[in-house]
Amino acid sequence: MAALREFCSRSNMEDNHNLRELCFRSNMGENNLNDKKDKVAQAAATFDPTKKKKKKKAIAIKESSTSTDDSSMNSSALEKTKTGEADYEYEELLDRLLMKLRDDNPKLADGEKRGLVLSPPQVLREGSKKTVLVNFMEYCRTMVRQADHVMSFMLAELGTSGSLDGQLRLVVKGRFSPKNFGAILRKYANQYVICFACKRPDTRLSKENRLNYLRCERCCASRSVAPIEAGFLAKVGKRNSAA
Repeated sequence: MAALREFCSRSNMEDNHNLRELCFRSNMGENNLNDKKDKVAQAAATFDPTKKKKKKKAIAIKESSTSTDDSSMNSSALEKTKTGEADYEYEELLDRLLMKLRDDNPKLADGEKRGLVLSPPQVLREGSKKTVLVNFMEYCRTMVRQADHVMSFMLAELGTSGSLDGQLRLVVKGRFSPKNFGAILRKYANQYVICFACKRPDTRLSKENRLNYLRCERCCASRSVAPIEAGFLAKVGKRNSAA
């Protein structure tokens, strides 16, 4: 019985202690809520919607961050240039490429045309059976080819005979228009002048082991070209009168 009494008294003591703690905590919570309400009321009373907050500190922080970023970028760029690993932008790389091309190929900077440009043929009539190509030697100088080679090709294509006169003009038998001469000259340029790889006229014609080769001085490409074959020439003359 004594033990039971002691147990009951201890349980009563613990219950009383717990109740006291709960009461104390509830009182503290109420006090905190009251303090918060007072603070909110004070802030609402002192709030002015017409005023704006200043952001000096944020601006200062941004300026300092940008300055540090710029300094870090400059330092990294200097380090990369020292080590030979500099980063370039796209426009800077294009400028460097153009400068390199102009240094290696000065003709490109002068605006020189890439293809072969031939002037229109200047054709005259000599009598009723002959045609004269006045600017024949100009074509030979433009294409950098020998006059005999160009003349033999033109005569073979025209199917006639001809020669150079004292003024170095090509005189051929027959009547031909400027269009005929222009088409033949373009055909000659495509076969014996223009490079098949880079399409430039900077080539030279050479003969090796009975074969003609066209070698490009720009891209070093080469190909064999067909020899000039004379066409059929009809022999026209007076008929022998019957005896």
